[in-house]
Amino acid sequence: MHGGTETLFLVEHFFSIQGEGRYSGVPSIFLRFGGCNLRCPGFGRYETEGRSIRGCDTIRAVHANLYGERWHAVASVEELEEVVAGYLEGLSYRPDIVITGGEPMLYAEHPVFYRFIEKLTKSGFRITIETNGTIAPALDRFGAYTEVTFALAVKLSCSAETPRRRIVPEAISTLARRTKESFFKFTLSRELAEESGAAEIEAICSGYGNEIYCMPLGDCESELRRHAPAVASFCLRHGYRYSDRLHVRLWNREEKR
Repeated sequence: MHGGTETLFLVEHFFSIQGEGRYSGVPSIFLRFGGCNLRCPGFGRYETEGRSIRGCDTIRAVHANLYGERWHAVASVEELEEVVAGYLEGLSYRPDIVITGGEPMLYAEHPVFYRFIEKLTKSGFRITIETNGTIAPALDRFGAYTEVTFALAVKLSCSAETPRRRIVPEAISTLARRTKESFFKFTLSRELAEESGAAEIEAICSGYGNEIYCMPLGDCESELRRHAPAVASFCLRHGYRYSDRLHVRLWNREEKR
């Protein structure tokens, strides 16, 4: 079920606070990998590189045709270890490690990527992999993933992706049931929160006991203001956990935050 990606691309890395989900507010080292198997055209429109693009707010990690020349091809585990070590220098505590994208699970069975995850788990880091939940590794062969927390950001209809592309039950089941403290993290628009959001989430999460977080659509403060009150009310009605997007509140659209 892996993506078969031969080259491991690191788009960027940075040290910030986790802005979403269960570990919101926790200092974290982020490593963002390039490539995604979804486009999510319902999430917004962005002007970049002289073009108008619809979709994910991390467009620089999704569109290889526009940004691929800036992606760094990682040749060894040591390169990634050096990135982490650079942020640890001078710290008196151990931050979380967040692996994000794009869709990092495209590289789930890539030897360098997997060995990096394996080393992090053996070193005792708390690791979160942010994923759209469409790709799961073969856990019998890649057991280190059972020690990783997956933030299952399964896309809802407001993404404008078809159900067949955005919902892969076998992958969701593997990640939800067989990994460490994994949780669901849904992005809702105001309209979806007021209409079919609860039915969509129930259809995806039925039968699982994992925590469910719901956060408002928006990569800038003005968009959050538009969607957040409805999503908060939605959580109150249905008993879900509300997740804000702290990095957006603090830094708006500033990159590497």
